[in-house]
This record gives sequence, structure tokens and C-alpha cells, in this order.
Amino acid sequence: MENGPERKVEGKREEKMKFCVTGATGYIGSWLVNTLLQRGYMVHATLRDPEKAAHLLSLWSGCDRLRLFKADLLNEGSFDEAVKGCNGVYHVAASMEFNVMATENIGNAPLNYFSITSIGMKSGAEMEVFDDSSLFELEEAYVQSNIIDPAIKGTLNLLKACLKSKTVERVVFTSSISTITAKDSLGRWRAVVDESCQTPIDHVWKMRAGGWVYVLSKLLTEEAAFQFAKENGIDLVSIITTTVGGPFITSSVPSSIRVLLSPITGEPEFFSILSAVNSRMGSLALVHIEDICNAHIFLMEQAKAEGRYICGVQSYQMSELINHVAKVYPCSNIQRLVEEECGSVPSEISSKKLNDLGFNYKYGLEDIIQQTINCCVDCGFLPRIRR
Repeated sequence: MENGPERKVEGKREEKMKFCVTGATGYIGSWLVNTLLQRGYMVHATLRDPEKAAHLLSLWSGCDRLRLFKADLLNEGSFDEAVKGCNGVYHVAASMEFNVMATENIGNAPLNYFSITSIGMKSGAEMEVFDDSSLFELEEAYVQSNIIDPAIKGTLNLLKACLKSKTVERVVFTSSISTITAKDSLGRWRAVVDESCQTPIDHVWKMRAGGWVYVLSKLLTEEAAFQFAKENGIDLVSIITTTVGGPFITSSVPSSIRVLLSPITGEPEFFSILSAVNSRMGSLALVHIEDICNAHIFLMEQAKAEGRYICGVQSYQMSELINHVAKVYPCSNIQRLVEEECGSVPSEISSKKLNDLGFNYKYGLEDIIQQTINCCVDCGFLPRIRR
């Protein structure tokens, strides 16, 4: 991939590089669109509901170089026009289902015996009909057919559109630290966690920790994407995002920020996800929204980039992180986690592979936490505290 917003095409004037971004109304997607526009690129932004981008149009700079496309990942051919003529594609869109929700249905069977964070809760009447194995089988079937299969199908539909385009040179896939674990096959803590430390799929199905549906969706979708790319000669690079913080321009507070600030807000679903991350990783790695978007662009441009790359500025003990949050935003009801015993030093979640390629981070822990809280106070998600 040639650097810069423009490149010469033989027999033609210089043309601006053009990129497609899926999931343009999400946290990373909306910021990535803005970053690309600020750098002078042409951008094709895809979204299922164009109305959700209305407020973003007043925030994005350089909208004269932006085109919006209504596209649904589940409809084959839906992305053909959006990808047509693009030099690269950023596949950021993803299902944000973390757990099976109580309001969903499995066929004709009500799911009111499922709680958000503890699957398998049943009422007295239902307890006579369903045993635990039946519940898990129904749940697995629902998650597979309603969340995982559509996520995989959608990603493959997008990659097929890339093949049709004849112009797409690389696809950057947005993965997640949820696909990584700090424990080895014997349950022992690794000293250093890198891209090879993938979470076993059967372990996710078995344990069903907080956010397990999202973990499965990311794991299986990324696996399918790399398999399709290999079979069809697509240059695919994956960026493994750690917990993203900092300012946001979305209309609602992003899920990653709600997870990060759950010790303050006490939101049970998001605090359970934070607990699950702590249990799986033994530490937490953060990255600023600006850095994660810069890393996406960096990996698109670097010819030597291949495979998976963890993107996180540094990893921290959970207690250190929560103490820092409490220092910036002091409140009496802050929740704390009991640290798991992982030795005197927690596992290091390493982004060495990305660093060795030449990427540099701009923001550290203090910046991330301060800017996250400032933005949440400004938008009214957190009340102002009198000091």
C-alpha cells in the first residue's frame, strides 16, 4: 500500500486514495472516518441506518470527500458499491451482543429463564420442563444461528465484495483483546501475552464468562476471515484492540468506555465483563481512540504488515487502573475487584510486534482516563463532582 492521500495512476492525474470503513457510526468507526478525512483521503462509510450518521456529519471534517452507503452485512452484494474503486477496506463493524438477553426468543421457547450475566436462571414452573443441559443446548443453538453465523456471513460477504472490486489491495480487520488469554493450556499465567495466545473456543463455550457471546463472535469471525482471505488471495491484516478510551463523537457512550468506567457507574453487565477480562488476562491493556485509529491506518500503509497485531499502550494491574480512575473521579461507591493471584508481576500484554513495525503511541494511561472521564462528564453520562 502506497503512503499518502494521493498517488499517480499511469496516464491519469494524481488520484486521492479511497478507503471504505464499515461500522461508521460506532466508536472506532466514527473516529476512523474522521481521521481519514483529516488526512485528505476519500472515504466510503457504510452503515445500516443512514439517519444515525446525521449528528456525525456536523462533526466529521472534509465531508466533501465522504460518501455514505446504506449496507447490511447479511445481504450479499450489499457492499459492492461501497467497496467499488476503493484501495483498501477497514472492517470495523461488529455485533455488540455481549450475553444472551432476557428478551430474546429461541424458536417458541421463551428466554425469560436466562439472566444477563448468569445464564441458566429459571422460574419454578420452567424448572420442571428444562434441565441445565437443555438450557445450554438451546442457548448454544440460539447464539450460533442468531449471532455467530450472521457475523461470519457478513464478513465473508464484505470480502467477496473486495474480490469483485479488483481495486482493494488490503483489508484491515478490527479484532479484540477478547480473543486473547494470558493463561496457557494448563491454566498457568504467561509472563508475556502476544498475538499467538488465542483464547480456546471450547473454553469460551464452557465457561460463559461475562461478554462470552462477543468473545465467540470475534474469535470465529476472525478465523473465518483469515481462512477465506488465504483461499482467495486477499491481503488481510488484523488489529487486536485492547480496551479503548478517550473522547468519543458517537451519540451514545461506547461499550468499551462503559466497561472501563463500570467501577464508577456500577453497571452490572459491564462490570461483569471487566471482571471476566481480569480473570482471563490478569491485567488490563488500554489504548487511546486516536492511537487505535492511527494504528489502523499504519497497518493499511505498511507493506510488511501481516497477520495479527495487538494494539495497547501498556498493561496495568486492575487495582492500579481502578485506583487511577478513583483519583481522577473520586466517588464513595466505587467498586473494586479482588485481584487474582498471578505472581508479583502481572502478565504483560505486549504490542511488541506492532512497535517493531515502527508504530508509536501518543497517549498513556493518565491521558486516556482523564479524557474519558472529561468526555463522559461533558455529555452528562457522569455527574460533575464538586471538589
